[in-house]
Amino acid sequence: MSGHAHAHHHGHGHGHAPGHHHHHAPPADGDWRYAVGIGLNLAFVAVEFGFGLWSRSTALMADAGHNLSDVLGLALAGGAAWLARRAGSERRTYGWGKATILAALVNAVVLVFACGAIALEAVHRFLDPQPVASGVVMGVAAAGFVINLGTALLFFRGRHDDLNARGAFLHMAADAGVSLGVVAAGVLIWFTGFSWIDPLASLAIVAVVLLGAWGLLKESADLAMDAAPPRIDMAELNAFLRSLPGVSAAHDVHVWSLSTTETALTAHLVREQPGDDAFLADALEQLRRRYRIDHATLQIERSAQDACPHC
Repeated sequence: MSGHAHAHHHGHGHGHAPGHHHHHAPPADGDWRYAVGIGLNLAFVAVEFGFGLWSRSTALMADAGHNLSDVLGLALAGGAAWLARRAGSERRTYGWGKATILAALVNAVVLVFACGAIALEAVHRFLDPQPVASGVVMGVAAAGFVINLGTALLFFRGRHDDLNARGAFLHMAADAGVSLGVVAAGVLIWFTGFSWIDPLASLAIVAVVLLGAWGLLKESADLAMDAAPPRIDMAELNAFLRSLPGVSAAHDVHVWSLSTTETALTAHLVREQPGDDAFLADALEQLRRRYRIDHATLQIERSAQDACPHC
């Protein structure tokens, strides 16, 4: 029983209830992949942007901005893997996981501003077309394709077991496709001599990046505001809690993200019989298995009025 009153029993997802396990998802041996990916892509961003300025190609500059977003994304994924291993402290009782959500929010805002700057430059190039060194555009973009594909393959093996690795793999594979698009634009300019194809390609890249950035901005803002993760159907979760053996009602149910990979829940369950270890262990295990909620705290009450007057 808890120390509150005899009518209450608390079950904590990070306690020692039988059958309950505490799960984290940091890759144990793959951190070097993030460092290699960040180093390769950061060097290429500098080279690509420099060649973009020299060849007067907004498509190359747009792709450089896109690749810079990859560096931020890889840093975010690598940072999440590192932060997930850091223990909480007396003051930061939940640890450092929330930093990954704040980093995602900053990443999205920076991407939106970068897209605006690239789009403005592309519109200016439409109004005042400049000759483009299409051979340079093709060569640099082809190198970008090789680097993006190589970085994606680094994360190929662990993509099923590690959410961060899967995100890095999908992001880098998509970017290899964008680089191929820039190569195609270079080929078209080479054969047609139409310089306007370059700013058109850069606007297409901006559209692709903005689509991804908008999703990232919306989801990271929701997580920063402690909204329930989009993968969890709250109506279904409430129905599940009410369906537990002996439970007549569930209220004051809160679900939020501790990090980009970990979810927490607190709930009050009205149950005539006091909570016991077997009931709690089963409930916590089902929450983990069905909803991937590893940090759950359940308060058992004989009546909602007694235990939770503010509810």
